[in-house]
Parts: sequence; C-alpha cells; structure tokens
Amino acid sequence: MLATLRQRPNLVFALLAVYFAINLALRLLLPRSLDLDEGEQLFLAQWLAAGYNSQPPLYNWLQYGVVALLGPTLFSLALLKNLMLFASYVFFGLAAKTVLRSRELAIVAVLGLLTIPQVSFEAQRDLSHTVAVIFSTSLFLYAFLRTLTTGTTLSYLLTGFAVGLGVISKYNFVLLPAAAALAVLPDPAFRRRLFDWRILLAGLVAVVVFLPHGLWFLDHVGDATGRTLGKLTSEETSGRAEQILTGLVSLLLAFIGFSALTLLPFALTLREDLKAILRARSAWTRLFARIFLIAAAALVLMVLFGATSIKDRWLTPLYLALPLYLALKAEAAGTDVSAGLRRFLPIALAVMVLVPAVLFLRIPVLGLIGRYEKINVPYGPAIEHILAEAPAAPALVLTSDLQMAGNIRLHRPDLPVSVPGQNPVDPVVDSSRPVLVVWRTRDGQPDPRQPEVLASWIAGNAAFTVGETGEVAVPYHYGRTGDLYHVAFTYMVPKGT
Repeated sequence: MLATLRQRPNLVFALLAVYFAINLALRLLLPRSLDLDEGEQLFLAQWLAAGYNSQPPLYNWLQYGVVALLGPTLFSLALLKNLMLFASYVFFGLAAKTVLRSRELAIVAVLGLLTIPQVSFEAQRDLSHTVAVIFSTSLFLYAFLRTLTTGTTLSYLLTGFAVGLGVISKYNFVLLPAAAALAVLPDPAFRRRLFDWRILLAGLVAVVVFLPHGLWFLDHVGDATGRTLGKLTSEETSGRAEQILTGLVSLLLAFIGFSALTLLPFALTLREDLKAILRARSAWTRLFARIFLIAAAALVLMVLFGATSIKDRWLTPLYLALPLYLALKAEAAGTDVSAGLRRFLPIALAVMVLVPAVLFLRIPVLGLIGRYEKINVPYGPAIEHILAEAPAAPALVLTSDLQMAGNIRLHRPDLPVSVPGQNPVDPVVDSSRPVLVVWRTRDGQPDPRQPEVLASWIAGNAAFTVGETGEVAVPYHYGRTGDLYHVAFTYMVPKGT
C-alpha cells in the first residue's frame, strides 16, 4: 500500500471513501435507535426554516434535502454525515496539495485529521453541526490558500462561499476568517491578496449565503445565543479571579484534548528531525502560527469576559489545520518524508480500524454490562406497543425532547411529531382526532408524571380531554435479561367523543 500511495497519492481519497463506506454500513447494522443529534436532526427535518434553535441551520438544511429525497430513515442520517466527512477530507487534502511540494507530506497531512478525536471519533459518534463546521473549515482552508497562491476571481468567490457556509455551520467559525485576515497583514505577498478589490466579491457572496439565516438571527438573538452563552459560563465560581482561573484551565484542557493525539504521532514518526522541525520556518508556517495565536488570544479574551467552560470540540474550526501546519513545518525542515509516511501510515490505518470497531461494538458490549447507550434504547418497540393500543390513528404525536421526537418519526414517519416550544412552525392539530402524548424519564425508569411542558400543553388545549393513560416497558437492544425501558403515554381525545 505504501508504494502504491507514493506512486499515486490521490488513492488516499479512495482509501478514505472505503473507510467512510464502512462507517456508514456499520451504523446501519446497529439498532434503529437514534442518538441525541440524530434524533434532533430527524425531528427538525420536518421543516425547512431560516433558523431552528441555538445552532445555525446549514446541517439542518442539508438533512432536510436528503430526507426529502430518501425519506426519514437511518440511512438518510448516516449517508449525509459520512458524505460530508469524506468531502471534508477531500478539501483538506486539496488544501495540503496547494501549499506542500511533497505529495507524501500532503498524504500525512490529510490522514492527520484521523488523529483529531473530535473529527475521527466524536463526529462519527453523534455530532451534526460540528460535522458541518469541519466541512466548511476544510473548504475555507482550500479556498483561502488558493486565493493566496493564485489569486483568481474564482478562488475569491469560493472563499466567500466558504465563509458564508461556515457562519451558518457554527457561529464560532467567524473567528477563523477574522484570524486569517489579521494573520496575512505582516506578509506583503499575502497582504496584497487581502486588499485586492475582489475581496469585496468574496464578502458579497458570504453575505448572500448568510442572509436568509441572518435575518432570522436578528429577530431571534436570544434563541440563537442563549444556550451557547449558558454553556460558556456553566461553571459556578465565587469570584472574578476564580472565574478567570477556571476558564483558563478549561481552555488549556481543551487545547490538550484537541491536539495531544495529533502532536504525539507526528513527534514519533518524525522523531529524528524533531529539533529541526521545531526551529524550521517558512511563509506558510508563520501564517498558520499567527492564525493559531490570534485565535488563542480571542479565546483568552472570552475567558476574561466571563467564559468558564471551553469545550475541546469548539476549537475545531480554529485548529483543524494543525496536521497541515505540522506537515509544513516538516517540509520547511527538509525532513525525510519517506520515513515519515512509512511510520505514519500504520497509525492512520489503525485509527481506521479502531474507530468503526469501537463505535460498533460499544453498543452490544455496554448493553451486556447494563451501561446502556441511547442506541440501546428500544424506541421502536415502545412506540409500536403504544400505537397498538390507540383508539384511532393520532393526528399528532407530542413529546418533550427532540431525541425522542426523532425516534418516533424514524419508526412512524406517517405521523407528524411535535415538541412544544421547539417547532419552527406550530403544528395545525386536527381536533377531530386524538393526540398522543409520549414521555419518559432520562434513565427509562417508571414515572407517570408528565414533564411540565407537556402538562402545560394539555392544560391549554380545551378541545381535548384526557383519555387512556398508561405505560409500556420493553427490553433494551442487547440488554440484560429483565432490564426494561419504560415509556409513558396519554391519549388526548376530542371532547364529545
């Protein structure tokens, strides 16, 4: 394989295509139960809206399109995710080929993405908007570097398009083009690209891409930012000094969590030239170093202004280029790239085996020891049991959380599903047919109490009265004998029936 890749470097993309096809196939072999982001995506794919909640809508729009074509299925969810991740690696590889003379180091750079846990593992496990920002960041890096090297009108337009996509992928993406713009200023050759009149075209394209969601954002600033700001300040502190210390520690841990598993393999595979690599400089390494430092300064400022909890996955758009930066450092040092690729390829192949294996085997293994994941939860059987007792097909299924709503839609795509306060469009309820209200506790234990949001909806709908109320208990997927998951329900029937 090593000799083949050296002769035909583009075959690395074929290898990655096989890898993502395997991930897709293994997800389809797991139980038809959805994790958090999967459930949310399938629920929200009922609507095409300018905005949905605290996350920007790019992934939701794409998922809506795939579901419209293929239906609300597990395949629709897994296909989009793996296509976007594969495309991310392709654009990252194109970015590497743009600035690296060595095709072997370009292979190392693109396979280096596998060493970032948030990209290789977490994005496959259960992330959606992070997948969108990985894609947008890779596209931006390619377009940005093409603009700096060739300066064509097309590259400027592509850069603007990537910026627009990035902002509607994750709001923190906006720090990356801002840092990149500041980072080019000290270099005259790069600076002239920034002050080229075509940068206005790039800005116009970015605005056009962002505009539909931007108008929604202006009317829903609280909805769009409240949850994220709450996460940033989730740690309780007793004073200003403790807040800053807590924030800086969380930022440091986020840096370590994001970069350690990338830095270590690069250090091991290029160990003979490590000192030379650390000292080596080029125009490209200085550019990326400035981007990283400016991004770090922005994150420190966030801590100084009150942030206490920085998550490692939030660093994804800012430091996704780390493997490319390390490859550029190696090239600047004149490293023996053949030795680096020979050592790095087995690491990448090991990740390609371990990630799908762990993601697939964790469900039956954890089920056997009673530590159930969300995919172990038997949503399908529970929903079918409940609907089997229905007096008539419900006009609407009402539940209290997005994951549950997505799982209901997966198994009964013929029924509209609603979560009070979470629908982009309020449902129109046929008052001549019953409404099914479904809820569960976080750990699936018996609990007849309705969540407050459901109780409020019931109390506020005078056209219905409480009908049959009950509970079903079904065994987990891959569960231990006797372990049951409980789901409660109430049928709201039209008054007078």
